[in-house]
Amino acid sequence: MIGLKNFLKQHGLWVLFAAAVLSVAMAVMSVLSANSSPLVNLTGILVSPFRAGYTAVANWFNDLQNYYKDTTDLLAENAALRQQIAKNEETIREAEAAVAENELLHQLLDLTRKRRDLSNFEACMVTEHAVSNWTSSLTLNKGTSLDIQVGDCVIDACGNLVGVVSKAGTNWSTVLTLVDTDTSLGAQVFRTKELGVAQGDFSLMRENRLRLDYLPADCTLLPGDIVVTSGLNGYYPSGLVIGSVEESQVDDSGAASYAILIPETDLDSLTEVFVIKSFEIVT
Repeated sequence: MIGLKNFLKQHGLWVLFAAAVLSVAMAVMSVLSANSSPLVNLTGILVSPFRAGYTAVANWFNDLQNYYKDTTDLLAENAALRQQIAKNEETIREAEAAVAENELLHQLLDLTRKRRDLSNFEACMVTEHAVSNWTSSLTLNKGTSLDIQVGDCVIDACGNLVGVVSKAGTNWSTVLTLVDTDTSLGAQVFRTKELGVAQGDFSLMRENRLRLDYLPADCTLLPGDIVVTSGLNGYYPSGLVIGSVEESQVDDSGAASYAILIPETDLDSLTEVFVIKSFEIVT
């Protein structure tokens, strides 16, 4: 199409001149058509090829015009279809977001019914997972504008502990997961009621594991024992499931034991969580 435009720009006058000559010739033939003299016949013979050429050029221009119109229409239709597809994709994204939000609200309602001591939740979407040799954290899409504060506990839809808010901005917050080395909270073995401290460990963080320290040397932990938050001192709610015992050992001093815990929540697949903004202390 660009080549045709350049051709017409450079040779358009010659094309028009040739068409004019052909037109004049055809007019002369028309005037002389009533006579059948040899001159007229000779003129007809000479002009006939030009007449065919003129017709071919006219048809070519007509076909070219139709082709250009069809191409322009197709391009316009293509652009309209692309725009419609973009609108449809946006509608689908909005619908999916609405479904996800609705599911989140249902989970929040169920959680509120199960844990009536946890009186004030904020449902949040996880916007980023950050895991390295030094930290394990999540970024959430809500912050201080909705009264999320540093130190708030974060749980999943089943009420399992995820971590603790370490930073909070106006519309975002950072959560250190329970396997992060800066996370430390009172814990209790649900079966035996033995107390300890659940905390992250550098050597275990990449494996999504944490330690339960300061247990009695003679504790009788079993693989699969559930460990929950103790709620001592009122810093965190009690009874939040931290994880289960993978193995237990006596430390090097021989005066205490520790256990390796598997978090109950799947930290790698979290897409939504709940921040506990306030809770009742259960004694």
